[in-house]
This record gives sequence, C-alpha cells and structure tokens, in this order.
Amino acid sequence: GALGNLACNADNKVALAAAGGIGPLVELARSGTSAAKENAAAALRRLAFNADNRVVIAAAGGIGSLVELVHSGTSVAKENAAAALGNLACNADNKVLIAAAGGISPLVELARSGTSVAKQNAAAALWKLAGNADNEVAIIAAGGIGPLVELARSGTS
Repeated sequence: GALGNLACNADNKVALAAAGGIGPLVELARSGTSAAKENAAAALRRLAFNADNRVVIAAAGGIGSLVELVHSGTSVAKENAAAALGNLACNADNKVLIAAAGGISPLVELARSGTSVAKQNAAAALWKLAGNADNEVAIIAAGGIGPLVELARSGTS
C-alpha cells in the first residue's frame, strides 16, 4: 500500500511514526483483509529498519500480529511478516518478545516449507534471534537445525 511505499525513505519512516501511523498498521496486520494484512506487514517490515520504530512497533503489539501472520497468513503475508520480525529482532528486547510471543516455531516451519522468499526471510529472522542464548536453545528445540542446514546446502529452492 501507499504507506509501505512511503516507508522506503528513511525520513518518511520517522515521519510515519511521528504521525501515529504504526498503531493503525499493527491493527491492519491483526484484523484487516488478507490484502491489507500483506500490505501492513510490508510497511511494518520497512518501518522496522529504523531503531526507534522497532520499539514503537513492539509497544503497539506488532510482534504478536506479525507472529500470527507468519503462522497463518497468506504466502505474501508470511514473507513480509518474517522479514519484519527479522528487522525487529535487531533490538535485544524484541528478540525476547518475539520468542515470548511464540515466534520461533512458526519461523522454523516457514524456513522448512515456505516459499523461497519466505524461507530466506525466516532464516534471516532466526539468525538474528539466535543472538540471544535462550533463543538458540528454543530454535534447536523447535527443530530449527534441519531446515537451516538444508537452506545452507541447497539455497531457498
């Protein structure tokens, strides 16, 4: 959507957050139509490149919405939500919040059986989440080693 396209620009990422745009995007990711969820997840993915926005997205409940999309969204929503969670995981507190929201198992499953883009985005998110020792254990417990080794061996196909 338009907000996602605007969020490609660094200044716009700040302006969208300052204008209160993150909360409505989180709500769309949670309860919009399938297309709205896809677009909201894409916008949140782009907004989460900004460190301050990572905190705002988490505070607005965005992590739970994105985890739900990774679990049960359309293929495009899963791709965008996994990428958004990966960007959010650049924040140490968000690494913990993503795990607490149940985000590791659906990311492992996506790395195993998603589209090639989804596999890549899920693997990147898991890589960032593994920067936390508890998450390392959780990724292994969720069966994450196999899909990640397979991706390393064969790529995302």
